[in-house]
Amino acid sequence: MKARLSGIASHSGMSGVFRLQGADLYEVERVEHVPKLDLPVTTRGSGLLAALRRCSQQIAHCTDLGTLVHTLLESLEQELGIRHSMMLMVDAAGERLYTVASRGYPASGVGSEVPIGRGVIGVAARERTPVRISHLTAEYTYSQAVRESLARTGHADALETAIPWPGLREPHSQMAVPVFASGELPGVLFVESPQTLRFSYDDEDALVALAGQLGPLIRQCQLHAEAPDDPVSPGQRTEAEPPRASQAVSEPSASGSPLLVRYYPVDGSVFFGVDYVIKGVAGSILWTLLQEYASSGRCDFTNRELRLDPRVRLPDVCDNLEARLVLLRQRLAERDGGVTLEKSGRGRLRLRVSRPLTLQDMNA
Repeated sequence: MKARLSGIASHSGMSGVFRLQGADLYEVERVEHVPKLDLPVTTRGSGLLAALRRCSQQIAHCTDLGTLVHTLLESLEQELGIRHSMMLMVDAAGERLYTVASRGYPASGVGSEVPIGRGVIGVAARERTPVRISHLTAEYTYSQAVRESLARTGHADALETAIPWPGLREPHSQMAVPVFASGELPGVLFVESPQTLRFSYDDEDALVALAGQLGPLIRQCQLHAEAPDDPVSPGQRTEAEPPRASQAVSEPSASGSPLLVRYYPVDGSVFFGVDYVIKGVAGSILWTLLQEYASSGRCDFTNRELRLDPRVRLPDVCDNLEARLVLLRQRLAERDGGVTLEKSGRGRLRLRVSRPLTLQDMNA
């Protein structure tokens, strides 16, 4: 109950104001049937166990994180009828979650972030418990009424800025399920619907069971990606080289107008021209790959060498490198700027560049 209310409060920007102070528990002594228009009997859930089994079978065969999250969200729609879903991963600092895959939205939202403790997703991660809201409209209206009352009475300074959500503009049902692996929290599975009362207790049990299988599979995919098909060639470098502030690069297959790539080391942000692409660890990875391509024309890399390369600036604590690469591949595919990244084998990547590049380090 506390986690559920916290999610509503955070969604409306009142985490420090609208919170649970207490709850009354009542024992039901008698139930009396009152003649009325009975609601139709729902058949939802009769085949839920079989659908869950099919979902489990589909994700069990995945060996890389990108395929795993794609198969997961696809099976949720095909087997459970959940059309809107997202998979978010926790960053190394344990302060934010970032979207690595989504399904059912006009824009994928890949790369969008949610702070731990904010919104339904962030609260589920903080409390480490599923948060299911079946009638978001009514509860959100009540929360908004409290918010407006505080504003009228001169206490607007206690309010937060409402959090923008990349999902449905007017969801009526939402559910966030934390994913665990050996006691750790690698991510959160999030689903929502424009339909009121869309997710039942049975749906929650099904997703919690699926998340229980998902956590170990995420760790397995991460370990699998760290072991390439064959050893790293002796000539492959892992040490950093001083970047040049600006350099024009092309290869025979690259044609068309040059693409200016700007890199901001302060937060790892990468821009294609004036368009933002990615930031953080994923941004540092992209910049490192482009530097290697610029200096030697090299296009093939391994996960292992990226983890060892100081230019990538991986945090000291364990970070899910594979999740960052999934995010980066998706963002590059969406931007369609002439630079893409694809898997070329287990633990291997291939950078493809179709336009001449001009790399610019904004700190040089």
